[in-house]
Amino acid sequence: MKIRLRPQSRGIALLIVMCAIFVLSILAAGLAFSMKVESKLAVSTDTNQRLIWLGRSGVELARWVLAQEATLQPYDSLNQTWAGGTETNGALAGIDLSHYQIGDGTVSVKITDLERFANINTAPTPEIQQALTLMGVDAGSISVVSDSIQDWVQPGDAPRIAGAKTDYYLGLNPPYNCKEAPMDDISELLLVKGIWDHPEIYDPKTYGGDAMSGRPAAFKRHQLGFGTAPGETPSYPFGLMDLFTPFSSGKININTADANVLQLIPGVDSTVAAAIIKLRAGPDGMNDAPILNPAGVLQSVGDQNPQAGNLVTIRSTTFKVIVTAQIGNYKRDFNAILFRPPAGHNVQVVSFYWNY
Repeated sequence: MKIRLRPQSRGIALLIVMCAIFVLSILAAGLAFSMKVESKLAVSTDTNQRLIWLGRSGVELARWVLAQEATLQPYDSLNQTWAGGTETNGALAGIDLSHYQIGDGTVSVKITDLERFANINTAPTPEIQQALTLMGVDAGSISVVSDSIQDWVQPGDAPRIAGAKTDYYLGLNPPYNCKEAPMDDISELLLVKGIWDHPEIYDPKTYGGDAMSGRPAAFKRHQLGFGTAPGETPSYPFGLMDLFTPFSSGKININTADANVLQLIPGVDSTVAAAIIKLRAGPDGMNDAPILNPAGVLQSVGDQNPQAGNLVTIRSTTFKVIVTAQIGNYKRDFNAILFRPPAGHNVQVVSFYWNY
C-alpha cells in the first residue's frame, strides 16, 4: 500500500531544509571570517615583532656608521654619510641610509646630531635671552621666560626675580610641582611659566596643545612679526624647540648648526652666522669645507669675543636616530638617542622607543 504525502507536508520539509542550509551558511561564514581575522592578527603580531627587531637593526646600523665616521675624520659635518652625505672612500663608501636592505625588510635611517642645538638644561641666561630676542619676543616677557626656564631645570627653593617655583605652579589648574631637574624632553617647555601667556609667540595650530591643560605644546613666533591677511595661515619658522635640545654636550657644533643657533654664540650676529655657513659650504655649496679651527674662524669672520671659541665644537657626541622599518605593507617608526664618547668609538644607546 502506497502512502502519499500531502503537498503541505512536503512544503514544510522543504522549508526546514532551507532554514537549516541558511543557518549552516551563516555559521560557516562566521567561522571563515573568524579564521581570517585570527590569521591576520597572527600575521600582524609576527610582523610587529619582526619590525621591532628590524628597528633595532637600524639603530645598530646607525651605531656602526657613527663609529666608522669617528675613525675617518676628526670632525662631524653635513657632508658625511650619517648626515645624508656621500662618502667616496673607506668602509662607508656607497652606503645609502635612505633605503637599506636587511633580510626581507628595509630600514630608512635618519641621524641628527644634537650638538647642532644649544642645551636647554645648561644654557646660561644670556643664551636663553638671545634666543627669545631672535624670535621677536617682547622685552617684558624675555626675563619671565628666561628665569622660569632656569628655575624649572635647576634645584633651589627661591625663584629668580621673574621666575617661578612650586608655589606658583601649585596655584594653577591643574596644579603641579616645579621639576627642579633637567628636562627629559623639549616639550616640557609647555609647562614653564610665561610660555603659554603670549599667543603671539607660539603656534597652537601647528604643534597642538597639552591634552590635560589645553596649553600650547611649543613656543613659536610669527614670521617677521608682520601678521597675516584674513584667512591666511600664520607661518612660524622657528621657536625654542628648533634652537634647544635636552641632550647634548652643551657646545654648539659650528659645522652643523643653522644660522639661528649660531647666533646664540656670544658675538655672532646674522652677518657672522651667514659668513660661517658660506665658509663651511665651500665653493660648490656642498658643505664639503668643514671648519677645523672654530676659534680662529670666529675671529676671522668678525667675532671678537674671546670666550666664543670655548662654546663651540667640531665633534658631535649626541645623536638622535629615527628608523623607519618596513616589511611589505607594514611600517613602523622607531626613535633612539645615541652617545658617542669624544675619545672613543663605543657608541652607546641611551634610549630606544617606537611610535604607536
